[in-house]
Amino acid sequence: METVRLKDLGLMPYKEAWDYQEVLLKNNLDIKSLPADGQQSTQHHLLFVEHPAVYTLGKSGHEENVLIGEQELNDRKIGFYRTNRGGDITFHGPGQIVGYPILDLERFYTDIGRYMRELEEVVIRALADYGIKAGRSNGETGVWLDAGEPGKERKICAMGVRCSRWVTMHGFALNVNTDLDYFEFIIPCGIRNKQVSSMKKELGRSLDTSEMKSRLVDHFGEVFHCTVEKADISV
Repeated sequence: METVRLKDLGLMPYKEAWDYQEVLLKNNLDIKSLPADGQQSTQHHLLFVEHPAVYTLGKSGHEENVLIGEQELNDRKIGFYRTNRGGDITFHGPGQIVGYPILDLERFYTDIGRYMRELEEVVIRALADYGIKAGRSNGETGVWLDAGEPGKERKICAMGVRCSRWVTMHGFALNVNTDLDYFEFIIPCGIRNKQVSSMKKELGRSLDTSEMKSRLVDHFGEVFHCTVEKADISV
């Protein structure tokens, strides 16, 4: 059974967290480049973080899905970054749990499609603990509510990852107490005519994000058949 090292970064600017992920990924890639004999083992990480308001655009995304210009972004104090993850435009901000797994998938399985479905499963199970029935939408990554009911579909968790030599980075963004007004200024994930929701909106109350993180950790261990333990990850 693999061990995944958990670290909660708290509130951290997007670029700082991105750089931190890149260092952890590079450490693993450096290890994988060493001769097999006596090779040091790669390390798995799960980072939780909350970002100040920011829009991030995936490498295959379309900038026209941002509906406001640079000046209004500045006026509203919303950051913007073009990233190296998959997917299109999304929002990160206070009240959202962002999870960044840095896993060496060669020690789990070499199937990125399975990895994405299992990340979705972690969130689906955690939402079910709160009585929220979530699922998948055919051909659309992430976690959805009422995905099979036209006009009612709404995304509650966006996902986008990068994988280099089977080492992952980036991950998921779950709307817990997120201010959904920020999504009015983008076409979320480049998908028109579908809504975005949050746990707060669905349940009619604010949630304790620390409790939700504990649920996510439990289900991460179940789904990925691993042990998740808190660690002081240095770089």
